[in-house]
Amino acid sequence: MKRVGVIGGGQLAWMMADAAQQLGVELVIQTPSENDPAVSIAQEIVFAPVDDARATEILAQKCDIITFENEFVNIQALSVLAQQGVCFRPRLEALAPLLDKYHQRCYLSDLGLPVPEFFALDQTENLKSKIEYLGLPAVLKSRRHGYDGQGTFIITDFATLEQKLSYETTTKTLNQSLFLLEEFVPFERELAIIAARSVEGEIVTYPVVETQQEQQVCRRVIAPAEITPNQVAEIHAIAHTLLNSLEVVGILGIELFLTTDGILVNEIAPRTHNSGHFSLDACETSQFEQHLRAVCGLPLGNAALQCAGAVMVNLLGYENSHSDYQSQRQQIAEIPQAHVHWYGKTESRPGRKLGHVTVLLDNQNRESAYPIAHSIESIWYPR
Repeated sequence: MKRVGVIGGGQLAWMMADAAQQLGVELVIQTPSENDPAVSIAQEIVFAPVDDARATEILAQKCDIITFENEFVNIQALSVLAQQGVCFRPRLEALAPLLDKYHQRCYLSDLGLPVPEFFALDQTENLKSKIEYLGLPAVLKSRRHGYDGQGTFIITDFATLEQKLSYETTTKTLNQSLFLLEEFVPFERELAIIAARSVEGEIVTYPVVETQQEQQVCRRVIAPAEITPNQVAEIHAIAHTLLNSLEVVGILGIELFLTTDGILVNEIAPRTHNSGHFSLDACETSQFEQHLRAVCGLPLGNAALQCAGAVMVNLLGYENSHSDYQSQRQQIAEIPQAHVHWYGKTESRPGRKLGHVTVLLDNQNRESAYPIAHSIESIWYPR
């Protein structure tokens, strides 16, 4: 029986549990809090911050392979363990260009993949000329540790940019105050694809999906996206280029913009991803099983939809509380073909991902997903 160490104990690790049981895999988790979701499903736990490499050394002694639930790791410290023979999948060299969003943009650009125009802002020189080149509005992003809209700001004028930079650099440590400035993309839709690569280099892709964000946080995912076969082929080619260039073993989540001029790559996540949660109920092989299959050296599974389509809605916190929202969850579960996944978090706060629901659809009509998503959200969010 393989033992897989997972750095990170949030819902992404928690959702590996069923697949691990089916595959005969034991999960050993490194996570800081006993309240983290994956603590309830782990065979063994190392309680420590995810960037604590000394704790990861202990984790390595308890498992055969180490994988990642998030990107908040210290690559430099982990490289010492890799040199000692610890098996990381994906390998650290595959993570290295992706963890810093500026380095990620440079890597994508060097591969010839289409990305928005961007600049590094590690100093405040030539700010006006950069803004003039990009135009307004523009997007300011933290290069590290930004997720679910955190660390992303829409800049509408130069004074706002100066104010935001001044605030961030005076209230946070230097390594958190490095920024990326990029053009604001007036996209038609936001898209995403989950893709997996095995130890042998086999690649399997999931259906391209449409993601819908509010305040830079994903609210809904519609599978499959209503796009042309040529656009699907272009996105598959992007995924293959990335996976093979990085020699990834495991899952990549790739976020994209569909614009009037074509497709742009927005961001890459070297792990299972929110845009792939629909696969738990709508696909023969979920993204979580696929990831474990890849990192354990098993053959990859079938990623095709087993239904005409699906809509996934994130259940986001909207208040500070300790409620488990049992009544709302029961009402949502009564929606035909609905599958509710509750992460067991003990604390709710605005914007926090507390769970999600996937509803299987009888057709691929994008418009038919909207009334279902609206029904879920009208039950979940207070009027």
